[in-house]
This record gives sequence, structure tokens and C-alpha cells, in this order.
Amino acid sequence: MYPVDIWPSVDCDDLLSASNQYLSSMEPSSSENHEWFDIRSNTPHHTKVAITGSNVSRLQMFPDDQSECTVLALHPPGDPDKVLALYLHGKWCSVEDVLTTSSKSRAGLVESAMERVILFILGQVLQKLADSDMLFSLHPRTECGKLLWMDGQAVGFYTFKQKGSLCGRWTAQSYLLPVLDTTLVRRCRRGRGFGLQMLSDFCSLFPGEEVVGLSSPLAPSMVSVCKRFLQQHEEQRERLYEVAEAPGRWDQRRNIWMSIQLGRYSHRTDNVVCF
Repeated sequence: MYPVDIWPSVDCDDLLSASNQYLSSMEPSSSENHEWFDIRSNTPHHTKVAITGSNVSRLQMFPDDQSECTVLALHPPGDPDKVLALYLHGKWCSVEDVLTTSSKSRAGLVESAMERVILFILGQVLQKLADSDMLFSLHPRTECGKLLWMDGQAVGFYTFKQKGSLCGRWTAQSYLLPVLDTTLVRRCRRGRGFGLQMLSDFCSLFPGEEVVGLSSPLAPSMVSVCKRFLQQHEEQRERLYEVAEAPGRWDQRRNIWMSIQLGRYSHRTDNVVCF
């Protein structure tokens, strides 16, 4: 059993409370009586990392102006960019365990706090380690998302704006169509058609909508995915639009298939491997 299976009902208040309690109970960093975290490896030798005040930090899951929700992260000594484990429900859990499920049928929208933690790890922790040019801003707590699971592993996600949801905290404007905002597939799982699977899944979520959108600008890999998708699904060609600005009025969007035919993306898609 893994964290997402064991603690499905954990909420943000639980995560924040657990972080505060653990930090207040930690021994001073000079203490020789440290707690240790065992790092599993594929070799006969196991590495243990001391858990001290110098290699434990808070990770803020949502933007600063959202409700406070943090998890504690354990770092290797002297390497604050790498995360070895997260403190969840009174226990240190490795990153890979957090991204794993024992459920063969796990799927669906991101609804629980644990699923939000997984989305956060995929979009913030692993992307940072990959030194990717595509670093996401923190996803707001109110933004919808869906995780992609394969063989018991969280391999990617996409987030989207619901039609009718506010375009921002300081505006009364609402989105006029559903808009796919961000997509990610783990680097080790790319090139297997998961991007195509997520785009198809997003379009199928809104069967009653005349049009659905993708936020602009489209990444080169997403352009390639859209091209393959629309070649396979002609019925979607008049439905899929690039949305340049919120709230997505007709003058703020353009048809993706037409843009592909006109070569508007051709300079961005040379030698691109689809995710």
C-alpha cells in the first residue's frame, strides 16, 4: 500500500498540521541522536541520510496568495534542489512511493490532497531535477487536473480551466470554453503516445461543448500531438482552438487545424519527439 492508497482523505489542514508538529519536535541540528532515512537502491548497499534541520524544508504547494498548504521535504546534505522524501501523515515517504499506487484501476480527476501532492511533485520537483526549460508556475488550488497512471505509476498529468470559472482572483470575467492549460509526461515515459492519450481524454470530458481550447503558446511537442490527433479525428478539426487570452472570445482564439495547414507552427516542430 502506498500513500495515495492509505491516506485518501488527508486534507491540506492535515498536511500543514503534520509539518508544524514535526518541525517543532525536531532535535537541534547539533544533536547526535538523529533520525535517519533509508534510501533504497538497486545495489546491495543502502544509504542512510540523517534528518536534521539543515536538510528539511517546507514546500509550498499553491501560489502565495492561495490558502496555505505545505509538505516537508528531505534533501541530501548540501543539495536543496533534490528531494528524497516527503513527510506525510507521520511518516517519511520516498518520492517514488508517493508516485506509486497499488490500485490497478486508479484514474480520474485530481480531487484529494494526496493527488494534489502527486501533481505538485510531477510539475515542480521532477521538472526542476530535469533542468527543463518548461517549468510550471504553481497550480492554483482551484484549478482542475487529471493524473495519468500507467502500471501503478503516476507518469503525467494535465490541468485545465473549466468553462465558467473565473479568469483570475481580481476579475469578474469567466472562461467561455474549457481550456487545456498545462500537460506533462515524465521524461522517462515520453515517446509512447501519452500526450495523444491526454489530449483525447480532455476532449472527451466535454462532449456537449461546441469548442474546446488549448492555452497559447503551444509547445512544439503539443503542436505535434495536435497534428497527430486531428489527423486521426477529423470530427475534432472544427472544435479545437488555441486560446491566446482569457476569457477566450472568438477574437482571442484561432483554429489549430487551420494554423497547422497554414504552416504557422512549422518552424517550431522540426525534430520534435512527441510526448
